[in-house]
Amino acid sequence: MPPRFILALLGALVISGGCTLLLGHKISQRERHKEPMVRYAVAAKAMDAGEIIKPEEVTLIEWPASKPVQGALAKTEDAVGRSVIYPMEKGQIVLGKYLSAPGTAIGLTPRIAEGMRAVALKSDDVVGVAGFLFPGCRVDVLVTYHPSQGPEPVTLTVVQDAQVLAVGHQIQPSPDGKAASVNVVTVLVNPADAEKLVLASTQGSIYFMLRNGGDHQQASNTPVQLSDIDDARGAKPKSVHRPSTQIAKSKTYVVETIAGDKQTTVGFN
Repeated sequence: MPPRFILALLGALVISGGCTLLLGHKISQRERHKEPMVRYAVAAKAMDAGEIIKPEEVTLIEWPASKPVQGALAKTEDAVGRSVIYPMEKGQIVLGKYLSAPGTAIGLTPRIAEGMRAVALKSDDVVGVAGFLFPGCRVDVLVTYHPSQGPEPVTLTVVQDAQVLAVGHQIQPSPDGKAASVNVVTVLVNPADAEKLVLASTQGSIYFMLRNGGDHQQASNTPVQLSDIDDARGAKPKSVHRPSTQIAKSKTYVVETIAGDKQTTVGFN
């Protein structure tokens, strides 16, 4: 083998070894100066307000320690069993303020969206649509009362398309789909409608009309009076002609007698 070729081969080996050493040095430096990471709990699925977090619904991700997230949970155990107060998207970091306090009762609070109010109204088997109201359904709320002006009772739709939050103490639909007989129905409304419902409940009887969950259209709201029901029944029956019971007067006969200058009048039937 020519000496020139041997020298070239040795030079290549030296250069290759130097590059390898340099690259290894840089990699080791990068590993030594690698940014520290922390773990945060994130939602494994989209979750709505009111849901109770299950173990499979949260997971952990790596997050740069130099960019901490205030209030983030570092363990999935810190989130499991707590109720969601604000809706969360899949992959969103779970913050403590998004969940109910640990160890507290779930209740209705997590289900009340910001700016909304929960109002409980008295009901019964008939008023509550024969027991077929359930949490999550949509209803119209009506009131029948006697107005201050006018003798006739009036029925008026107070609120339309309100969501039922609870039926009695039940805040989740029955798994077997059975209807429940209750005397209190809690609905979710805005503050203005809450005032209307509270006032209406003091004036008369409250009724619920069950509506299609996908129907959010606002219908015309015209009060109905008792006279409107009478008009719907049709024309009033005609009066019955009855023969007169009056007895006809008998005729009176008159006989006039003239005797000379004397005149006599006698009347008889």
